Amino acid sequence: MAAAVLLCCVLLPVARAAEGETGSATILFTHDLHSSFLPRRDGSGGTTGGYARLASVLKKERAAHPEALTVDGGDFSVGSLIQSLYTTKAAELRTMGVMGYDAVTAGNHEFDYTGLGFGEMLTAARRSGEKTPALLLANYRPAEDNLHRLDLQRAMAAYGVEESMLLERGGVTYGVFGLMGQDAHSGAPTSGFVLEDPVKAARRCVDRLEEQGAQVIICLSHGGTNVDGPSEDEELARAVDGIDLIVSGHSHTTLEEPILAGETYIVSAGEYGKNLGSVTLSWDETGNKTVTDYRLIPIDGTVQNDQEVSALIEGWKGQVSSRYLAPYGMTYDQKLTKLNFDLPTPEPGVQMGSALGELTADSYLWAAEQMAGFDTKTPTVAVTADGVLRAPLYPGEITASMAFDVLSMGVGEDGSAGFPLVSCYLTGKELRAVAEVDASVTPLMPAAQLYMAGVQYSFNTHRMLFNRVTGMKIDDRQETHAGGTVTVSEEWGDLENDRLYRVVTGMYSAQMLDTVKERSFGILSIVPKDEHGEPITDFSQHILRDRNGNEIKEWYALASYLRSFGEKGVPNVYALSSGDGRKQVSHSWSPGQLLGHLNWIGFAALALLVLAAAAVVLLVRWAIRSRGRGRRGGGYRRRRLF
Repeated sequence: MAAAVLLCCVLLPVARAAEGETGSATILFTHDLHSSFLPRRDGSGGTTGGYARLASVLKKERAAHPEALTVDGGDFSVGSLIQSLYTTKAAELRTMGVMGYDAVTAGNHEFDYTGLGFGEMLTAARRSGEKTPALLLANYRPAEDNLHRLDLQRAMAAYGVEESMLLERGGVTYGVFGLMGQDAHSGAPTSGFVLEDPVKAARRCVDRLEEQGAQVIICLSHGGTNVDGPSEDEELARAVDGIDLIVSGHSHTTLEEPILAGETYIVSAGEYGKNLGSVTLSWDETGNKTVTDYRLIPIDGTVQNDQEVSALIEGWKGQVSSRYLAPYGMTYDQKLTKLNFDLPTPEPGVQMGSALGELTADSYLWAAEQMAGFDTKTPTVAVTADGVLRAPLYPGEITASMAFDVLSMGVGEDGSAGFPLVSCYLTGKELRAVAEVDASVTPLMPAAQLYMAGVQYSFNTHRMLFNRVTGMKIDDRQETHAGGTVTVSEEWGDLENDRLYRVVTGMYSAQMLDTVKERSFGILSIVPKDEHGEPITDFSQHILRDRNGNEIKEWYALASYLRSFGEKGVPNVYALSSGDGRKQVSHSWSPGQLLGHLNWIGFAALALLVLAAAAVVLLVRWAIRSRGRGRRGGGYRRRRLF
């Protein structure tokens, strides 16, 4: 990645400042930090990010540009163990205050602890008495039917959450406002907040800021960009006049050069603090603005740590170990096992197996048996999804914090960090529908790609939508007792359509399975049930707990499974990044693969094709016959007409 990309002054003019004046404005920016207090391994033996390094680079940049603004585009929380202090200590906002951030907006992950947790975080930040950044949010507010609406409004008002703000810096008046994107809102189902149209809110903010005399208008948007087509922030830029700069978060995009949409520049520096973005806008006597400098400054191993921030982070780590990890018998940097190969996160939208996904699913099964005490006689399937796998694992020592990073999303019913495991029952027919979600929904929604344990299945990507699965078998283990010896046989058997099979998954994935019918336009139906076959209406009653009654978190299941490998390390069965073959993905155009194993959708589609083909044949025959009759009777017709 280039450390700096210089844009010349001949770029198209993008906005207006006061005529007759010249000037410039430098903005330092990040987004999608995800509680990345400490550096992350990058797969090449090095590390990227880390707030102590980021603080050092910020100081250096401010020395060169004393009047620079420092802002963030949202999702500053949820992604490491320090997020466990979110509601009680507000570690993220307080550390950003020490690093000198002027303003931030909120992303969807700021609401992973629900809207109430967001309010508690703001209260904790305010009560610390420390300087923290302004939080700007113009189009996101508690819903009228939110039971905690008044408490949230008080917490937001007490902290000073505003739609927009003016900042005077070096003789320049900045107008800054914050927005939540539409896709981001859909990723915060437990927020209890309602979304106002971002375009409508942006126009209101721009009008207000212009009236207040803002010379440079900046939008901190958690809407995102998309290299494959129109994106929310590009559409926002084209729809709203007067925005000079959009700092775009949510999509984890790294823009080597700004996007020019309409008369607005859009910038992104990548996720997890791996870069600090720096952009300078300049204007001449006519008021026309251009980007005259744009740099992505790597935050890597060449950067020295800022000692003040390093000490602060060590303090946070200590609190995590004593407050959150102690009940699990773990510490922040505790070694669990070792790894001799890469376990990358799945490549978005690429349909294939994943060793990391399969390791995670296997850990759910292991935890259900070893920690929750599930018997091994009942066939059990474990399911995890691409969308909850947040970080890779690289060769070397694997620690408790690294295991947490993989499955860092959410909060349990106990109010602590991490989604819990839940159990439910699905019929054989519904399990096949789960595989069909993986096969058919993934191209439309990459985060829905699934990885399972306890089953083997295959599908063809060229088959009819919602009829792509060509085979599925379940690990139907049987125990036999003879002479005091227990023998377990692993038999891969066919699914029985009406038989109930136990399923273990994370709370988030379970809730998503419950929405499959809606998302598949009613074609697929998956209704999670209890052991008696009754539909589940409240998953909190089906959380897996250990023998002491504690929630078994997704991350803790993975960490415990990894710890069980000990000094031998993670087995080589997980060495192939594309998985061990339990999920077989075919791209063949073979007629046998395309036409075999049809369900009612496939039969209906095939019948329609046959009917359409028959109709074409009949139409052609009719046309030929009509043409023949026309030739034979042409003279008679001419006499009739004339």
